[in-house]
Amino acid sequence: MASSALRRLSIPSRLHFLRYISSSNSPRRVVVTGLGMVTPLGCGVEVTWKRLIEGECGIRALTLEDLKMNAFDRETQLHTFDQLTSRVAAIVPCGTNHGEFNEEVWLNSKEHRSIARFIGYALCATDEALKDADWLPTEQEQKERTGVSIGGGIGSISDILDAAQMICEKRLRRLSPFFIPRILINMASGHVSMKYGFQGPNHAAVTACATGAHSIGDASRMIQFGDSDIMVAGGTESSIDALSIAGFCRTRALTTKYNSSPLEASRPFDCGRDGFVIGEGSGILVLEELEHAKRRGAKIYAEVCGYGMSGDAYHITQPHTDGRGAILAMTHALKQFCSSAPASINFIWCKFE
Repeated sequence: MASSALRRLSIPSRLHFLRYISSSNSPRRVVVTGLGMVTPLGCGVEVTWKRLIEGECGIRALTLEDLKMNAFDRETQLHTFDQLTSRVAAIVPCGTNHGEFNEEVWLNSKEHRSIARFIGYALCATDEALKDADWLPTEQEQKERTGVSIGGGIGSISDILDAAQMICEKRLRRLSPFFIPRILINMASGHVSMKYGFQGPNHAAVTACATGAHSIGDASRMIQFGDSDIMVAGGTESSIDALSIAGFCRTRALTTKYNSSPLEASRPFDCGRDGFVIGEGSGILVLEELEHAKRRGAKIYAEVCGYGMSGDAYHITQPHTDGRGAILAMTHALKQFCSSAPASINFIWCKFE
């Protein structure tokens, strides 16, 4: 579990995450200076936000093509689809129109043979975030002080499924030499680092649904501890494939009641909820040391103030009924910021896993 506490700042900004660590020295403060998104509502922060406030939904019914089973015969594909108890998903729209993820740019060029979809999403979101932050350094010292912290949950399961099929068909010698680089979670951070020449900390958290929160929190601490001045941080996932969906179906974690009405499927706080909707995408922040951001005149969205982690030591998928894990995480985050004045907090973000 991970938790962050937020409140407004006196410096010009739209939204502010705050941080405080008790110390005899002045703490290094961490702010958000860039945003990037690839979501089921569209590609880009502006597109996603516009469609969100207009009430649009990125959830739709699954199709056979969504299962990514091209290596299998048609009969196997149809049988697999028929066996899935959940047939709705939040899928990133692909194409060449505005607001769509362009596969030709991010996945299909010759130099991108080692890039799986979850890595492509991270590269696309990072491109937007860095441009938003106006941070594309050319000096060696700047590159050495810029790091990457991008995590993922399960990587490219579809590549693993295709490789397993090659074994069944006794075609293992045709396995791509890029198979391993395509499935490793840390390759999202790695490709971002290589593309922009960032030589600071390179980090990849793998903590399922809490991965994004952990990646951002860990990155903020790297800046606080002086390991870097800027961190590209966030999460990425592309788990819309036959094996991933089947696995979640078997754990009874996915919604099954709303296959015929996808727009009604996601209802996290509703008494009619029967599971979550599987989705994909990437969200990236550019985190920066406050004085560094002010010196270069960067716009500041937010400041990170509290980051707490915990484990409830209870169950592999279910949180404890008394909420002890969430309470611990939020308490740790609050202690970093304002242990004597929690009433000053006006928003808390808590992610369970």
